[in-house]
Order: sequence, then structure tokens, then C-alpha cells
Amino acid sequence: MTAAPTPLRIAVVGHTNAGKTSLLRTLTRRADFGEVSDRPGTTRHVEQVDLRIDGEPAVRFFDTPGLEDAVTLLAHVQALPGDSRPARVRHFLQGPEARGVFEQEAKVLRILLEADAAFLVIDSRAPVLPKYRDEVELLGACARPVLPVLNFIAHGESREAQWRAMLADAGLHAVVRFDAAAPFTGAERDLYQDLGTLLPERRTALRAVASHLEAEADARRDAACRDIAATLLSAAALRRSVPVDHLADPQRRSAEVQALRGLLAEDVDAGTAALLRRFGFRAGDAAEAPLPPLAGADGLNLFNPELLRQAGLRLGQGAAVGAAIGAAADLAVGGLSLGAGALLGGTLGGALAQGLGPLGRRLADRARGLQALTVEDAVLYLVAERQFALVQTLEQRGHGAVGAAGSPQAPVANAQVDEARARALRAAILATRPARAHADWHAAGALRPSGGGAARDAALERVAAALANALPPRR
Repeated sequence: MTAAPTPLRIAVVGHTNAGKTSLLRTLTRRADFGEVSDRPGTTRHVEQVDLRIDGEPAVRFFDTPGLEDAVTLLAHVQALPGDSRPARVRHFLQGPEARGVFEQEAKVLRILLEADAAFLVIDSRAPVLPKYRDEVELLGACARPVLPVLNFIAHGESREAQWRAMLADAGLHAVVRFDAAAPFTGAERDLYQDLGTLLPERRTALRAVASHLEAEADARRDAACRDIAATLLSAAALRRSVPVDHLADPQRRSAEVQALRGLLAEDVDAGTAALLRRFGFRAGDAAEAPLPPLAGADGLNLFNPELLRQAGLRLGQGAAVGAAIGAAADLAVGGLSLGAGALLGGTLGGALAQGLGPLGRRLADRARGLQALTVEDAVLYLVAERQFALVQTLEQRGHGAVGAAGSPQAPVANAQVDEARARALRAAILATRPARAHADWHAAGALRPSGGGAARDAALERVAAALANALPPRR
């Protein structure tokens, strides 16, 4: 049996609070790794995390404590006996200071001596102080390839130019730009390619890692489209049969409407949670990496009459939809289809005459004195837009983000909407139509639908394929 290749060992080092754990969370998609905080010195011990390819560790990262007093330690190490810089570092590690006042720094240097290379994580927002120059020299004493990683470069206070000048003066000319809070397309690929320059004997393996990550990102996008498709199909299948006399009473009608909106909110919340998991975030990450809730999940924006009217226009259903939605809003059922056509009168009748299927759908249970509330296409369109905005947010949202993220951009009444994207979303909403005839396709929040089988699976793939056309290219 052929032994698995030895993983590349990378020590992740740097000053306290530079974002080392944040970087590793982003690189490994491990939201549960370590602790991310604005507090200095959060990592106190060396922690290990693997980047796996096909189940095997390809890169083994070591998250190390922050360097706290490199200035004093460098002077101490330089005064020790030894015929080389690494020899003097090893002499220090055998002495009492490595178990005392310099215990944290000793953990870093011990790992670095055993590693193949190091990522030197630098908070580019910090001023370039003399102590950082001493940190670079101290790490260089271990005689291991060091690749500086400029973190938080998207921040308005980044001092990238000053840091590059200092690193070049220290002989470190290969520098990677990365942002653990807002990673940009190609950042990981550049990271591994530049590391391959420093480690030519591992270049082929590092190229394989970069290729794997690109393929993984593409697969994650495809899966996200299926997640959104599942939410849309479940919402399209959602219906609530209510007695006709409830609809005639304003208070009862309002309660029935709110009940259906609550069911829809559960579907949307479940879809949001699925997307968070897909991108390696946890639903409870609010304390460490706050992520925006899906705008409108509480029912407020999703049922706003003006947003619904605009969604109707983007769906290509024109003024008739706006009029019908307006009439429904007056009855406190904005965004929901009402199976009691008489309540909407001529406005809804006109909409039906123009072939707007879900509006005013009459169901078989009407013969039993019941009417059905269902979710309109315009609401599905808004759900799709917001979940797409969330996907794009997550693609540019690193696990090192500690401040609040901006909410997914919701359409406003006078916004210009890209027609190609709108066309793709229209196709996706149209592909959900089979779910209207299959109440068993409703997923009941986070649960899987109770039925549907091959027919639902085929519909889901059609919706997902249409959704994929709405996302901009990654590269």
C-alpha cells in the first residue's frame, strides 16, 4: 500500500492580534477553529488544523500564539553562543527563559524550526513600528522560508505601501495580499503559488492545492444554487387552506395571513442556514463573525407592496400584477395569493385573464368551504434576489470578520436591475411552477419534503440550472 504523502507543514506566525486564526478559518472553511476576537492574545497555545483534499491532509497549519516581546528576546538570542542563528535559537529553547518570561515566543520558534515554511501574518492597518522589524529578524533566525501575508488590506486604514517597504528592507520581497475579513477572488490561489516559489520542491503539490480550491469553490456555488432552488420550491408548494368565513372577518383573516407568512419565514430561515453551512459559517456566529440575516425574513420587506410591485415588473408581469398586489395589500394579504376571487373583484379577475396563474388560484377544497392562501411569484422573486445577495456576501466574507457585515443588497423601487440576471431569475421562478400542484413538496422549515421523488428532483435541478445563470463569473 502506498503511503499518503506527508502534508506540507506551515507555521502561521505574527504579532498578537494580527489575524492568524482568522486567516486559518478562511483558508480551511473551519468556522469552529480557534477563537476570533478583537482582544489581544486570544490564542495562547499552538493549535493544528488540516486542509484536506480527498480526505487526506494536504497542508497542516499550526496556529501559534502572538509574539509579544520580540525586541527583548532578539537581543537575548543574539547574545547566546552558537555557530549559526538557528543554533542560537535552539540554545534559547533549551534554557529556562523558554519556560518562563518568553514562554509564548518559545512556542512559536519551536514550531517554526520544525515547519517547512511560515506564513507571517501582518495586520496592514498597524503602523510599522521598530518592534515589528525585530519580529521579522527573530523569525528569520529560524532559517525557514517566510511568506508575509498582508491582512486586512481592504480596510481604509491599511498601510500596505509602508509594510512592503519594511519587508523589502528585511529581504522579504515575495508578499501576498490577503484579507481574512473580505477575501477577494484569486487570493488563495496567489497564496499557494507564491509559496511554491519559496518551496520549489513542493510546487507541484501546491499547484494541486490551488486547483482543488478552485474546483471546490465552483462546486460550492453549484450547491448553493440547489440550496436556493430547494427554498423556492418549498415556498412555491406552500399553501394554507382556511375557512371562507375566516377570510371575511378582518381579524381572523389577518391571523391566517400572518400564519402563512410565518411558515414562509421558516422556509427562508432554513434556506439561509443551509447557505451559511455551505460556506463554512455557523448560524450562531453572531458574536465572532456577524453575518447579515436575510433581508425580509421577518416578513416585513418580503411583503412590502412597493417591493412586490417592482418584483412584478422585473418578472415581466407588468402593471396588472402591481394592481392585483395593491388590491391584495388592501386586504392585508399582500404577497399572498388568495383563492377567494370574489374578494379581489375585478382587479384580480383582470390579472387572471392575463394568464397570471398563481394569483387567485382556486383549489379543489373550495367545495368544502375552504380557500387557499399561497405565495405569489413576486415574493419568490424577492426571496431569490435576497438569497443570491447572501451568496455573493458569503463569497466575499472571510471568517476573520469581527465587525458587522453589510446586509445583502435588496432591490429598491428605482434601482437599475441587470437584465441578464433578471432574465435568469425569471426562468428560475417559472421553473418552480410544478410545485404549485404538489403540496407535499413543502419542506416544513429545515425538514426535507415528505414527497416528490424524481419529479421534485428534476424540478429542483431545472430551478438550480436557471439560478446558476444569474451569478456573475467568479474569475
